[in-house]
Amino acid sequence: MALEPKWRMQISVTGKQLDVGDSLRAHINESLGATVQKYFGKAIDAAVVLSRDARMFRADITVHVGKGIQVRAHDVADDAYAAFDVSLANLGKRLRRHKRRLRDHHKSRAEDSGESAQTYVLAAPADAAESDHAPTRETPVVIAEATSTIEPLTVSEAVMRLDLADMAAMVFRNAGNGALNVVYRRPDGNIGWIDPGSS
Repeated sequence: MALEPKWRMQISVTGKQLDVGDSLRAHINESLGATVQKYFGKAIDAAVVLSRDARMFRADITVHVGKGIQVRAHDVADDAYAAFDVSLANLGKRLRRHKRRLRDHHKSRAEDSGESAQTYVLAAPADAAESDHAPTRETPVVIAEATSTIEPLTVSEAVMRLDLADMAAMVFRNAGNGALNVVYRRPDGNIGWIDPGSS
């Protein structure tokens, strides 16, 4: 009887302002693979970016666990291994906390394709104090552009996605009333919810 081959998630490891050695790369591949496999046997891919800022190291982890579902974690430490390990522990906590809800959501939404929308990253405006003669209505400079999916979700699913992806805000189509809604992280740490369809 032939054994089914073990699923292997694609893992990309890159360094910004530092060289990621073979030993650290092997540690990341083994540890991240084991953690994600524990909760999601068939995650799609993952990316780890290690960067250095002065004396501190930062590790950013993004795991694509299913269609439209990304889990992110990041942390800093005075050592690249420690930064990755703490980030991975945070990622593991998020996966564990939402495992059941993610599996249920993935099964119930398998046929939903969602809508798509363009997302843009705009350059920060120049300091107004630099020039008093600058025009007041300046066209912002687009520095990044991508297409994102607006999925039909319940409010609790949208909040879960916001938490998993460590995002500031998320647009979704409210599964209850069909209106476009927004959930966002407030400065006090609570979650805000905008629902134009409820008025």
